[in-house]
Amino acid sequence: MGEAIGQLLPFAVGVAVSPMPVVAMVLMLMTSQARASGVAFVLGWMLGIGVAGAILLALAGPSDASSDGAPADWVDWLKLLLGALLLLIAVKEWRARPAGDAEPPAPKWMGALESLTPVKAGLIALALGTINPKNLLLIIGGAAAVAQTGISGGDQAIAWIVFTLIASIGVAAPLVIYFAMGARASAILDGIRHWMVRNNTAVMAVLCLIVGVKLIGDAITGFSA
Repeated sequence: MGEAIGQLLPFAVGVAVSPMPVVAMVLMLMTSQARASGVAFVLGWMLGIGVAGAILLALAGPSDASSDGAPADWVDWLKLLLGALLLLIAVKEWRARPAGDAEPPAPKWMGALESLTPVKAGLIALALGTINPKNLLLIIGGAAAVAQTGISGGDQAIAWIVFTLIASIGVAAPLVIYFAMGARASAILDGIRHWMVRNNTAVMAVLCLIVGVKLIGDAITGFSA
């Protein structure tokens, strides 16, 4: 199981540092239903990632790992495909980064966050965590990393719980700041929001580049083994 956790860490961190979900959480913490909506957002986020991983691991079934621990061929091909897609996203995000000191416009859906009920906040978190293409690629990569180790179903479940907890650090951190800092949290959260919005494309470009190169490198290593 230790090997599985080690393999999934880059993917989990990649999901955790996605800027837009963090910005959405910060905005919700500035509404009249901050406490309930914030908790619902984190729970929806964790539920979405947990369920997505469970489905992917169930579909993967036995990893067909060989007796010497080598992963199945499909894992290497999947890593190669995911790596290529992430590199394409990295190029797209880098080219879309704002010039100079200009702040890019926030997505239109963020304008509706002020009027969200806790239930809708949880549903939006579930969608952001799983349907978002960049996060979905990272979740698939993490599930493939777990499946390729050939560990038992119980160990896979524990490994995926670790993935979900790490992947939730980004959206949970503003909520922790909100509860811990009280009235002083507003200025800190607003600073986080501005930085995340301003650097969203650059962060995602670098993240996708690093994870994409790792996946392609792992695939090449697997093909030559």
